[in-house]
Amino acid sequence: MNNILVPIGTSPNAHETLQYAIDFASEFSSRVYVMGVFSAKAGAGDLKNISEKVAESIKNHVKEVIEKVDSRNIDLKIVTYNGDLIDGLKEIDQELGIDLIIIAPRCNDIKEELYLGHTTGRIVKRTDIPTLIVPRGTVFKPIKNILTAFKSGILSQRRILEPLKVIKKKFKSKVNLLLVKTPGYSDEDLKINTSLMDLCSHLTITENATTYLGVLEHFQSTNPDLLCVFRRKRGFFKNLWEKNAIPKSEFSVRIPVLVLSVKKD
Repeated sequence: MNNILVPIGTSPNAHETLQYAIDFASEFSSRVYVMGVFSAKAGAGDLKNISEKVAESIKNHVKEVIEKVDSRNIDLKIVTYNGDLIDGLKEIDQELGIDLIIIAPRCNDIKEELYLGHTTGRIVKRTDIPTLIVPRGTVFKPIKNILTAFKSGILSQRRILEPLKVIKKKFKSKVNLLLVKTPGYSDEDLKINTSLMDLCSHLTITENATTYLGVLEHFQSTNPDLLCVFRRKRGFFKNLWEKNAIPKSEFSVRIPVLVLSVKKD
C-alpha cells in the first residue's frame, strides 16, 4: 500500500474523502497523490496558454482542498492531467504504480437516486486499480470486520487479493466470506480459491436471486466495517458494471466498499 491516489472533483465535500484517505494512508505510511483533471486544448493567438492557465486553476483548487485537511505528516503530492480522467489514471498508474484509488459515492442523501455517478462509476468500471469507495462523511476507524461477497470462488491471479491481505494483516481483521449461489451457477463456481480461503475466518454459502440480495440478507448478522467485492465480467453485480452510473435501487451500502478487479474469468 505504497501509493494511494485520490481524484479531486468539484464536490464541496472533497476534503472529507481526502481526510479519510490520509488517515487510512497513515496506517501504512503511504504516499497520497491528490489528482486534479481538466480538459483544455491550446490554440492560436490568445488561446495559446489556455492549458497552462486551466492547469494552474485546477492546481489551486486542489491546494484549497488540501488546506482543509490534517495531513498528519503524510507526503501529499499534487498531480494534474489534461485529458480524460481514465486515461490519466492509467498513465499515472504506469508511471508510479498506484496501489489503491479512494473515491466517494455520488451522495449519501436518500433522495439521491445514484450510488455512483458517471465519473466515479467510470473509475470503478474502466480501471483495474483496486478502488475503495468511502461514503461521504465517513471517519476512518480500524477495519476489524470484513465481509467479502462473491458468486464464484474462481480467481485467476493471486495479486488480486493483495489489498485485502494487506488490510487484514494491518488491522488483524476478521474476514467473513459469503458465497452466493445465484441461478445458473456451476460446480466450478463453488470451488473457492485457496488464497481466498486462507484469509477466511468464516464461510457462509447461501442461495439468492442476486449477489446483492445475498449481501442484504447477511449484512446485519456480520455487521462489517468493510464490504469487499470483485468486479468481473460475470461476477458480482454483473449488470452494474455494464453501465457507468449505478442506481441506489441496485446497490447501496453506508460502509466503505473495496472493489477488486478480476481481469480474466
